[in-house]
Amino acid sequence: MSKREAFLEAVCKENVEDFLRFIQRHKDKTEPFDVEEVVQEMARDQREAMWGRLASLLQDILLELPPERWEEGGDEGMQEQSAKHVMAVVDGVTLVSTVSLKALEDGDAYSALLETVRRLNDVLESLPVSEAPLQHHIHALCEAWWKKGLQEREKFGRTAFLMSLQKSFTLKKPVSISPQLCRVWSLHDVLLSLDYTSEDNKPIINLLLQCFQHPTYIRNDDGKRFLVFLFSWNVDFIWIIHATIKNQLQFYSKTITTHIAEMYFRAWKKAGGDFLENIESSCIQDFMQNAIFLRRASPVHAKVRQIVSYFHTRSGCKSVDKMLYNLYRPILWKALSAPNFEVRANATLLFTEAFPIHDPDQSNENIDENIQKQLDTGLLDDPHPTVRSNAILGVCKILAKCWELLPPTIITDFLKKLMMELASDTSSADVRCSVFKCLTIVLDNPLSHPVLEKLLPTLKYSLHDNSEKVRTAFLDMLIKVKAVRAAKFWDVCNMDHLLARLALDSPSVSKRIVDLLFKSFFPVNESEKEWCCRCITLIQMNPMAARKFYQYAHKHTAPTNIIKLMFAIRRVLNGCIQVDCDQTDINDSNKENSMAAPALLGKDMAVASSLLEVVVILWRSVEKALKQNDEAQKYTYAKFGSVMAKYFQDERCTVPLIHLASFMPSASVPTFSCGVLSRLRKMDSGASSAQYGQLLDCICSWGQAADVLELITDWLTESLPKQADKATVSRKVRIQETVEVKPELALAYMEYLFSHASTREKVLALGDKPLKQLHTVLGNWKVHLNRDPRTYILLIHIYSCFHILTFSLKVVLWPHAALPELDPLQKLYSFVFSEAGYLCIPAVLPFLKEVANSYVPEDNNKDQENQEDAVTVILGVVANIFQKIIELLARCLRKDPEEGKQVTSTFFMSNFVDLFFSFRAITDMTALSLAAAVLVFLKITHPEEVITPESVEDMPTLSCILLSVILKSPSTTRSFLAEVTSSLDSEAINSLIEVAAVLHVLTVIKHGEFSSPEYPFLDKFEDLEQVIYESSVMTLNAILQI
Repeated sequence: MSKREAFLEAVCKENVEDFLRFIQRHKDKTEPFDVEEVVQEMARDQREAMWGRLASLLQDILLELPPERWEEGGDEGMQEQSAKHVMAVVDGVTLVSTVSLKALEDGDAYSALLETVRRLNDVLESLPVSEAPLQHHIHALCEAWWKKGLQEREKFGRTAFLMSLQKSFTLKKPVSISPQLCRVWSLHDVLLSLDYTSEDNKPIINLLLQCFQHPTYIRNDDGKRFLVFLFSWNVDFIWIIHATIKNQLQFYSKTITTHIAEMYFRAWKKAGGDFLENIESSCIQDFMQNAIFLRRASPVHAKVRQIVSYFHTRSGCKSVDKMLYNLYRPILWKALSAPNFEVRANATLLFTEAFPIHDPDQSNENIDENIQKQLDTGLLDDPHPTVRSNAILGVCKILAKCWELLPPTIITDFLKKLMMELASDTSSADVRCSVFKCLTIVLDNPLSHPVLEKLLPTLKYSLHDNSEKVRTAFLDMLIKVKAVRAAKFWDVCNMDHLLARLALDSPSVSKRIVDLLFKSFFPVNESEKEWCCRCITLIQMNPMAARKFYQYAHKHTAPTNIIKLMFAIRRVLNGCIQVDCDQTDINDSNKENSMAAPALLGKDMAVASSLLEVVVILWRSVEKALKQNDEAQKYTYAKFGSVMAKYFQDERCTVPLIHLASFMPSASVPTFSCGVLSRLRKMDSGASSAQYGQLLDCICSWGQAADVLELITDWLTESLPKQADKATVSRKVRIQETVEVKPELALAYMEYLFSHASTREKVLALGDKPLKQLHTVLGNWKVHLNRDPRTYILLIHIYSCFHILTFSLKVVLWPHAALPELDPLQKLYSFVFSEAGYLCIPAVLPFLKEVANSYVPEDNNKDQENQEDAVTVILGVVANIFQKIIELLARCLRKDPEEGKQVTSTFFMSNFVDLFFSFRAITDMTALSLAAAVLVFLKITHPEEVITPESVEDMPTLSCILLSVILKSPSTTRSFLAEVTSSLDSEAINSLIEVAAVLHVLTVIKHGEFSSPEYPFLDKFEDLEQVIYESSVMTLNAILQI
């Protein structure tokens, strides 16, 4: 018997075991038997007979164990062995049916095979999850039947498509997802055979909508092709797709949104008839309307703008231009004149981005006339600054894109409008800032350079604009001018002005000026002699600007060049003070380099001292790089250490030389280092921190912090008052043997050591033993002064130092945790609320400031998620402690106003301002505390207090202090007022007295523009609330100018 006959004989229930053996042999790679080969060799009558027997086998096996019993348990239902047998037979039948499709020929009667596939399709829904391979085989059979185009293909195609769609959502590995999406796309024509309105197809429709929420579909080429096809499935399905995308838009990333925009564009491009009309009206125009009417604060506004902008980038094509013209015509021009400024601003952005909006089917004359009308819209004269800013952006984009197409008169008019009027718009810094930011766009077009070269000098005084962001934008424009070589930047803005602003301005402005001037004063391609000469020239032009310039120079060149400049300056200084050059100097440079700079410098010791300051600044900028190169570090120590003593010949050089000495080990400057501690001992008691601070920095950097701590402890111990005469006699004897003890200076030294990170680190590294000794001495002083506080200032000083040291000991003794600052911060609560806790505020404020500064990142974009969590925790604790400090001061002022005023006047104003501005990233956290503190102290308790304040000084003490700090910063003021507004909206401020307090704050913020009214009616009212009401009405009328 042949293989064909044996296999045909086995396809029946009676020989089912033989059938399963054949299937097993087929799956076994080592066996030569192949079912597909056997079926291919069968004659037509044998194939038809096999299909009939196959249908009977499947029917019999399913009757023996119906599919509805497959999910039953193995105890009382079917036996596990029987279930495996049935699944094996069904799998075998599926395999034979699949290979039969490949052998099917024209004219074959495949009704029996169709019946088999029908039963397998019905079985699919009843298969347990564990039979995934069998599901896959039946899925492949249905897909092959659909592609073959046989009878009832729609039914089996629907099954294959539904399974492919479901499986695409469950796969996670990209390697397996892409083939599955390709499979879905290969079956997309199945949808054309489905009835969109049928209830049976609702599950498929829901899955199709999920595709638009699945990033894998949106990013993948086949997936995107499938999503584009869905727009052409049914007209009524388009608005459902659009609604689904709009609901998910706020969750899409910027990249995904770009894919969505591309998908809409491709769907529009392929559409026609009703589909095209529906996509344009229901989708694209809807996006346009939302881009115009959505508030700019909406989470989806930017995404909608991104989608609309994608269509704008495709303009230039006749069909796209026609579409944009037709869709914008009924909505855009009305929006440009709408009463709401946000609508006008949004419409301005769209209009200028899509410019020129025209009908390509019109004649050239009509198109030119239409474009001229668009250029004359007058958006640059809009009353609202936001609209003007957007118009500036649009005009600059139009100029950059269409410069060669626009008439010269229009170009000139636009540029004069920007530079002559809007660049000096006194009503809005944002408008002025927009001019300079957007001119950089125009500079990208080289054709604009000749015209701009003549007009840019008119903007030179913008460098001194009172808004920092305007100055920053102006300098960015100058940097762009220099980069594209549109003009000489010093012709636009005088060098003296740039240096004056460099000397005085903030870091953000200074860094840009250094970027602009770096090649002028530090030409790295020139010789070291030239570097030094230009350094001297810069110092002579503006010494403060020189210090700022070299503070940021390391950001623009390698550390090697910085060190070379240091040595070049050293050679100049040696010649200036007539120090003999050693042989190394002669080898390092030729005679021209050695003598030219001193000849230029002469004997100007003011410049020499400035050069030393520059060396200090440069050394500090490359200190880390030097530490990584031992040989270079030792060489630098030797070169500067050998001449340090000679530099002390002039007093003006003392300050930078002390700084310089702190960078080197004490052995490199033996003459100076051996006398530092002696100078600290001989310092006058009333010396300022500027006199002793540098010496303390030096001695700590040399690892001699223990000597200073011992000096402080000895002075405080010796000066502690004794009760017995014996102590007095002993003290007299000690005074004869030692220098005068200076307890106030000891406390000053201690405060300095613990208030600066570099010195505090060295002191804390000594361990707990010396700190405990000092802590004990301070504790004795505290006990003595509590019994007899003769000097209030000394009491405050002792309390402050005691809490500083207590806190420092905690830092030393506490183990390091995941957040090392968290435990010390939590302990500060107990310090703040301890006995006379307000006296430890000077110790707390510097630490809070340092923690805030160290945890607020310079660049918010580079923080990782786990880092953001840590920062949030730390800054939250800092804000809470800050709130407690305000509460403590409030209680202090209420309990004892005189004492409270003395506390705030001694330290609070000076420290609080610096501290508050270090909280820029957590201003919102502290705004509530500040608002509450200001308003609480403005609460009125007597009719006589109902007087509208004319200035901050007219307010209660704490309110005066807090409000004066708040009003120093526009951003802080906005946060404060936002918090007050929120409190009013939430009715947290609801009483008449609290509302009156708010009005008093608003009056002060108006900067005394309205004078305080007289109140002749005060004597007529005894009711406090009536008096407050009348006063508040008058104040509100004054604010609103009624």
